[in-house]
Amino acid sequence: MTEGKMLGAMLPGNSKVELAEFDIPKPGHRQVLVKTMASTICGSDIRCIYREHTGKGAEGYIDGMIAGHEPCGIIVEEGEGLCRFHKGDRVIVYHIHGCGVCHDCRMGYQISCSSTYRTAYGWQRNGGMAEYILCDENDLIALPDELTYEDGAQVACGFGTVYEAIEKVGVSGNHAVLVVGLGPVGLATLMLAKACGANKLIGVDISEERMQLALDLGLADHVFKSDDKAVENIKAVTGGKGCERAFDASASDPGRQIAIRGTRQWGRVAFVGEGNSVTFNPSPDIIHDQKTIYGSWVTSLARMEDLVERLVRWGIHPDQLITHRFKLEDADKAYALMASGKCGKVAVVFDGTENA
Repeated sequence: MTEGKMLGAMLPGNSKVELAEFDIPKPGHRQVLVKTMASTICGSDIRCIYREHTGKGAEGYIDGMIAGHEPCGIIVEEGEGLCRFHKGDRVIVYHIHGCGVCHDCRMGYQISCSSTYRTAYGWQRNGGMAEYILCDENDLIALPDELTYEDGAQVACGFGTVYEAIEKVGVSGNHAVLVVGLGPVGLATLMLAKACGANKLIGVDISEERMQLALDLGLADHVFKSDDKAVENIKAVTGGKGCERAFDASASDPGRQIAIRGTRQWGRVAFVGEGNSVTFNPSPDIIHDQKTIYGSWVTSLARMEDLVERLVRWGIHPDQLITHRFKLEDADKAYALMASGKCGKVAVVFDGTENA
C-alpha cells in the first residue's frame, strides 16, 4: 500500500466489486478520522447498488464512492472544534449525515432529512468499506466496551432499523410475535423481540438455511415455510387467532400478505423490508379486524443510543448473527455471499481473522 493511501471497495453494479487506493482523508472542523474495525453488508446495498444501480433519491449511489453504510471503529485523528468525541473513542457511525436544521434532523431522524445537503455514508459520501472513514462528529454513537465492533456495525443500520419498528408497535410479554423474512433484519427482529419479553416467536421464510439458522440460534419457537399454508400454521400455534405483533422483513408481496393475515384482531404490523409491492383486501384483511400497519425506516440518533444501552443491559450481542467474515481484499466474495441469501450476516473485518 502506498504511503498516505488506503484500500477501499466500490460497487460499480452488475454484481461486481472494485478495489482501489484512496487518499487517507484529513478531518476538518468537527470531524474525525475513524479507523474501521468492522463493516457489515446490508440488504439495501445488494438491492440498490451491487446488482445494478437502481437506487434513486436517498438510495442513489454516486459512482466512485466507497461503499458500506454499517461501519464501526475507533477514532485515530481529531479535527478542530470537537465537543464530545476524541481520539481513542470507540464509535458507531450513524450512516446518514443530515442538514442538521430541518425538523427531522432536529428530532434526530437524519434518515428522513429531505435537504439537498443530506448525504449517506456509502451512498453519496465515502463509507465503511475502507481502512479509514471520515466522519462528522454529530454522526457518531459511543460504543461501550461491553460491545464488540461487530455488534456496533450492525447497530449502525440493521438493528437500529428493527429497534425503531419495535418501539413503534410495542412488544412485551403480552405478545406473540411473527417475523416474515429471516435474513439479518428478520433475525435481528427475533433477537430484540425476545429481549423485550415476547412470549412466542414465529419465523417464516422461503430459505431452509435461514429457517434453520433461526432455530439454531434459539431465536424462534416455530419456523414455517412461506407458502399457502403459512397463515394456517401460524394460527395453529396461536390458539387460532394469530399474533399480536408482526414484522415483514421479506420485502415481498406474499411475505407481506402472510404478515398481515397472520396478525390477530387489533394487532399491529410493521413493514421494514424495502422494495416491491403488496396486495391485500382492505376490509377483511385490515378494517374489519381493526389492524394497523406501520411503516418504519431506520431510526433516530437518540433511539440508536437507547438501543446501545439496552444491548448492554440485556447482555445480547448482534455479532451472534454473523455467519461469515472476510478481509477487505476479499470483499467481492463477501458481497456475492450476501447476495446469495445463503447466510446470516456477512462482515468485512479489519482486525480479525477471515472465517469464510
